[in-house]
Amino acid sequence: MVLAERRGARVVRTRVEVEEQTEVGAVLIGGLIRAQFGLAVRLGLVTVVVLGALPLVFLGPLGAATVFGIRLPWLLLGLLAYPLLYGVGRMYTRLAERNEQDFDELTGD
Repeated sequence: MVLAERRGARVVRTRVEVEEQTEVGAVLIGGLIRAQFGLAVRLGLVTVVVLGALPLVFLGPLGAATVFGIRLPWLLLGLLAYPLLYGVGRMYTRLAERNEQDFDELTGD
């Protein structure tokens, strides 16, 4: 019986908390900022690792290989780097928008 009475006792309005910049709003915004920063760091690390590994191709036996008269490392740099950067950018945009949608759902009344 006590739980039934308490159900509507306090309605938390998170959107108002965010707009008025209260402590709860600051925590919510801080969570969004941390989520966006974590996403950027993870995708940045993936990009650095993949592009940073490409010079290893120059050192190995594949460095002398040719495809269509072009050395393989240069072909990889020309054909892999730009689509990779484009794909990472698209993925970041999509995931960042999802984080913002989740935040909006959380703060919706």
